[in-house]
Amino acid sequence: MKMTAKFHLPGLRYNYPLNMMLLSLKEKYPHYFQDNIEIASFFGEFPTSLWNGGRFSNGDQCDRRFVEEVVKSINTRGIPVRYTYTNPLLTEEDLADAYCNFCMKTADNGKNEVLVVSPILEAYIRKNYPGFTINSSTCKEIRGIEGVNEELKKDYGLVVLDYNLNNQFGELQKITDKSRCELLVNACCIPECPRRGEHYRTIAKQQRITLKNRRHPADKQIPVPGWHCEYGNCNSIYDIQEYKTFISAEDIWEKYLPMGFCNFKIEGRTADYFNLIDTYCYYLMEPKYRDEARLLLLMNLERSRVIRVSKPKPGNWQ
Repeated sequence: MKMTAKFHLPGLRYNYPLNMMLLSLKEKYPHYFQDNIEIASFFGEFPTSLWNGGRFSNGDQCDRRFVEEVVKSINTRGIPVRYTYTNPLLTEEDLADAYCNFCMKTADNGKNEVLVVSPILEAYIRKNYPGFTINSSTCKEIRGIEGVNEELKKDYGLVVLDYNLNNQFGELQKITDKSRCELLVNACCIPECPRRGEHYRTIAKQQRITLKNRRHPADKQIPVPGWHCEYGNCNSIYDIQEYKTFISAEDIWEKYLPMGFCNFKIEGRTADYFNLIDTYCYYLMEPKYRDEARLLLLMNLERSRVIRVSKPKPGNWQ
């Protein structure tokens, strides 16, 4: 029997309209999609959340009704919301953050999940929100298989592997519970990036300052530290195929599923719609329907005014 490939997709705020259109497309045109795939979660945050990690969201926050409606609409489809609460620099004081606790309470219905890095936050969630499935984040940067197997002994729903383990099949074969591992298929960071942990810590600092600035007048704003990585990164699904950490759509079916891996994460919380659509089409669609699916998604985004196509202004030849 062919195993089901479970895909975990980005976006609770900026990519939410696209994700809803993707689900509608799957319902209306199921033949566009690869056989035996499942949308297993939508991951991200309702920005800007102090507990969030991995990606920087610059100051926007969501109102109560939006958070409630998004959680309800996703859960109604039988799909979990998965919070990316992977800030590595949290303190005990941060656990009382009102906005993050509101988001947790809104999704505290036994259907949803949270990714963690901080032991402080993990203990707090286990005590106060026991209905959530807790997953171990790739941001922990666990590079050795012994460390992965130790992590799998803990009470985690899934352990998201460090992307540097991708395609190291001899090592991956040593994992004791492959069905509870999740692979990041389209990592945009270069393999072996030496500044990855530093980047996560910088994001944590950026978010903390940004949230403080929301309470300050214009003349009291605290400078937000910038970030530039000399190693660069590629955001296009076509550029990253040169990386040794890239997992192709074909390899998912021909190598990883037969090995026992069935959970696959597509990153792209801050990607633009055009890149994300091509990434979705590459991984989720039958090759012969990728172009048609791409066109329908773009047309639906334009019709819904999520994206706008400007028309030339009327001219005057005189």
